[in-house]
Amino acid sequence: MDPFYVVPTAIVSAEKPKFRRVADMENVQEVLRAVLAEPLDELAGVLSVHEMGVFPAACLRRQLGLPGNADARKVLNFRDKRLQKSLLPPDVRHARCRYLPAGTPYEEPAAELGTPFVVKPATGAGAQRTSVVRSPEEYARALKPFSGGSDVEVVAESFVDAPEVYLDGVWQHGTLQWSSLSSNHISPLSAVQGGVLAAHVLDRQRCPDLFAQAEAMARRVLGALDAPDCVFHMEAFHRPDGLTFGECAVRLPGALSPRVNQLTYGVDLLGVEIALALGETPEPPYGHRTPDRFHGYLLLRRPRVGTLTQEDFERAFSFDELHYSADPDAPAGPYGRIGEAVVSDTDESRLGHTIDEIARFNETGGVRGGFSLA
Repeated sequence: MDPFYVVPTAIVSAEKPKFRRVADMENVQEVLRAVLAEPLDELAGVLSVHEMGVFPAACLRRQLGLPGNADARKVLNFRDKRLQKSLLPPDVRHARCRYLPAGTPYEEPAAELGTPFVVKPATGAGAQRTSVVRSPEEYARALKPFSGGSDVEVVAESFVDAPEVYLDGVWQHGTLQWSSLSSNHISPLSAVQGGVLAAHVLDRQRCPDLFAQAEAMARRVLGALDAPDCVFHMEAFHRPDGLTFGECAVRLPGALSPRVNQLTYGVDLLGVEIALALGETPEPPYGHRTPDRFHGYLLLRRPRVGTLTQEDFERAFSFDELHYSADPDAPAGPYGRIGEAVVSDTDESRLGHTIDEIARFNETGGVRGGFSLA
């Protein structure tokens, strides 16, 4: 395949890939014009692994007669948080959600949803521009990043105070073909605010009830929302009395989740996504074997105090994969990311403790077990 990229920022690479930039990845007209302006022969398919490209991808497939999901209306069930929650079956517990039309006073969502409540983009943004609101002053600050010119740009949701888990999987022919359950070590919102985003694959044998709940929820949600054949990513809050639905997307999971799933289970979710975009029928991943090793990841960032190098990490911990830049001018990506790590263990519970230690080591500039590298 000879890929042509539609991107929001220029691609800097020695391989010089073909691309066009657009100002707004969700502006379907702009994306379509970028594609039509390029002399592309024998188009095979359209692929997007990012949430901002899922809707334009469906529209391009329909306009250009390409394989894969071309139902843009159906995609909106998985893009708009208010629309998604309004279509859920009554037995799927979820946060209450409403739009915040321009000019909505603080008292309205506070009375309807209780305090605190959450303000975020209606179409999501990976916890970017998401705020927990407890007062009129925080409400005003939460709305500042938005245009203020749309009645369906922003939503408010009731706050769910619980740890988060997520289910990545393959949905084909109206059936859950395969899934993997993982746990976030902190919420993505906490990572946006300065923590280290990290997650690891959970052990089905150690928590069978949790797996059963998550998979039952996925079947109910994906069925009710009429999901196309897809790779999906579903988030939920793990409360003592069961799971509360967070949101679900029909796209590849973010960060290093595809990588740790492939290392743990041998399942190539990106390969499945590519096959679906090309109109192929990927062979469903088989079974739910107990892995030899469980894997997790961390998006490493600059410490709050001091400095760290890759050698500092390697002296303190063992890694399957590690990339870390000590360059003070290195640009930080989403969640403050200037590096990444993959770790594994035969014991999933022990892996979770190790990831917590590495995250603390990163945040504190090398403190481990009460001692500092300094």
